[in-house]
Amino acid sequence: MALSMLRRFSSLVVNGQKCGISRAFSAAAGGGTPPANETSPSIRKVDPMEKKNLIEFGQYVGECLPKYVQKVQLATGNELEILIAPEGIVPVLSFLKDHHSCQFTNLADIGGMDVPARPYRFEIIYNLLSLRFNSRIRVKTYTDELTPVDSAMEVHKAANWYEREIWDMFGVYFANHPDLRRILTDYGFEGHPFRKDFPLSGYVEVRYDDEQKRVVVEPVELTQEFRKFDLSSPWEQFPNFRDAPPAIEDVPLDKPTGGDAPKK
Repeated sequence: MALSMLRRFSSLVVNGQKCGISRAFSAAAGGGTPPANETSPSIRKVDPMEKKNLIEFGQYVGECLPKYVQKVQLATGNELEILIAPEGIVPVLSFLKDHHSCQFTNLADIGGMDVPARPYRFEIIYNLLSLRFNSRIRVKTYTDELTPVDSAMEVHKAANWYEREIWDMFGVYFANHPDLRRILTDYGFEGHPFRKDFPLSGYVEVRYDDEQKRVVVEPVELTQEFRKFDLSSPWEQFPNFRDAPPAIEDVPLDKPTGGDAPKK
């Protein structure tokens, strides 16, 4: 008796769930079609209020440091970038770290980029994080093969290994760095692998010699016929955005900026 009642009750519950699911699915299928005039959502949404605040903050930094700030821009809608003269690395980073309205106390990373066509071929990028205001900012500067730039260790101790990595990979010399040694390549390595003029195969190869029973370093012997790699990628996921221009928006500054602007 009890078993039959339990079976009857469970069948009612299952049937009710099926009806509810079918009704929900039909409602979603019928009402989920977007209107004809509605555009597809963008890959990355931009908050207009957040964008307005970033523009105002970038203008404020430019007004406070007109001697060093040369340009302020927004990348991809909500990434603030401050372009500064090389001599302004320490003053600008100190301002962004210690000012009560900034508090970018965390140096997340320092990156480098090599563009040989520019007179100042190397671009140094500082990525800063403010835990107090949950925001990020990117500071960029420039240099060439011979001109050193000031080390950021005076402001951020975390810059130690980052600057050593850039020195190792790009050959950018950081003045006043306490221990500027190579950090990724081996002892006695010649050249800087991330430069665009550095050969892909390198200059030497390291191998173990069975006859000498030790590791030997010798010039690379690699012969290969000319190959052209200017082909379309079959793994392209977003072909509509392949030729899209970079989403960079300049932020107007009220005061004239100082320093020599980088020539491109």
